[in-house]
Amino acid sequence: MEETNRQRKIAGVLQKDLVDVLQKAAQDGMKGVIISVSKVHVTSDLGVAKVYLSIFPSINRDEIVKGVVSNTVLIRHEMAKRTKNQLRRMPELLFFGDDTLDYIENIDKSLSGKDEDPIKNPDLLPKRKKI
Repeated sequence: MEETNRQRKIAGVLQKDLVDVLQKAAQDGMKGVIISVSKVHVTSDLGVAKVYLSIFPSINRDEIVKGVVSNTVLIRHEMAKRTKNQLRRMPELLFFGDDTLDYIENIDKSLSGKDEDPIKNPDLLPKRKKI
């Protein structure tokens, strides 16, 4: 089902404000870590917002996402204060780590020839399971 115009607008508002909140928190506590909100998807009932976080360096991604999830209540409260004139009800926030940068980096490595060639070594390819 396609997103409605209202869902896209609310996702845009949430994404913009979440970037401010999370980057401020990252500046205060974690030096050298960049947190960006790559995508926000709001459900059709506007009750849940799935937030995808892109974190650099990616080594700390799981640890930082766990920290953000543990502080969801505080983040949601701050977001409710910021969006009180735009939203009646603040959606529940679900945070996920976004690994598209790692995926792109792996493709670049493979295309530049830095990875081992799966044609020459077929053991690198995942095996299909017969059902």
